[in-house]
Amino acid sequence: MHKRIIIVTGTPGTGKTTLSKELAKALSYSYVDINKIIEKYNLSEGFDKEKQCRIVDTKKLSKALIRTIKCATKNLVIDGHLSHYLPLEWVDLCIVTRCRLKELKKRLEGKGYNEPKVRENMDAEIMDVCLIDAKENGHKVLEVNTTHGYDIGRIAKKIESL
Repeated sequence: MHKRIIIVTGTPGTGKTTLSKELAKALSYSYVDINKIIEKYNLSEGFDKEKQCRIVDTKKLSKALIRTIKCATKNLVIDGHLSHYLPLEWVDLCIVTRCRLKELKKRLEGKGYNEPKVRENMDAEIMDVCLIDAKENGHKVLEVNTTHGYDIGRIAKKIESL
């Protein structure tokens, strides 16, 4: 049986985790949090104080995610803004979450991000970093704007029809 693998990527604060969990529930897939994989396999190579984030080797992360996929007994929704680095042959669909800048700024400030971190993430959203990376990696992409919510049932139906 071929397992279906959906990855959910996007700029921090655009709604990846909320969408991923709701989608996994709606489709009866297992939910995988990339941060838990990073912890489980000790993939953090330090902390970037300037960018206020962990340093992660995406090749090592991909190997750990492939191990997770191979061991899975169900279809998976993999949540994390580094998920689009997973090689194309392991992914059926890449969802990129999007959000209008005014709302994104409010969400990031609500998470306690400092001003440089808010600016960096807003710049990433402006420049479509996750979307471009996902497309450059050859993924089949579905964009979901989370600014004003979304219809999880409609998204699930669309995925099931693919």
